[in-house]
Amino acid sequence: MSEDAPDRSAAPTSVKQSEVQQGAGFPRAARLLKHSDFDRVYKQGRRHFSSHMTVFYLRQVKGNARVGLTVGRVLGGAVQRNRIKRRLREAVRLQRALLQGAVDVVINPKKSVLTVEFAVVVEEMSRAFGVIAKKLAEK
Repeated sequence: MSEDAPDRSAAPTSVKQSEVQQGAGFPRAARLLKHSDFDRVYKQGRRHFSSHMTVFYLRQVKGNARVGLTVGRVLGGAVQRNRIKRRLREAVRLQRALLQGAVDVVINPKKSVLTVEFAVVVEEMSRAFGVIAKKLAEK
């Protein structure tokens, strides 16, 4: 073993879910999955524009907040699209608690999400979710 290699003998063998931040996940129940749900949000929902993404949202009668991502081929090859999705999923995971009530949200990113600092993506997601929560509270 070289001197530069970290000592992994004291590393824990597994991490329990209770030790990880509670409520900060992105479970299947919190995702939009059906094509018909995406279409409904696009056609009947409202929009929030920001510099790196467009966020569509639609109030629902019952249920919890659900979030969906659309990353089309126009944004690049598979590697770039997957990287955009990973960055957006993490930003949603970190800011999902701001969404309260029954609302469906679809995030449509711009290509700039790939190159901008991750903190900017998280801040923009936070701002968008805050605007959505405020608009839904008004009605």
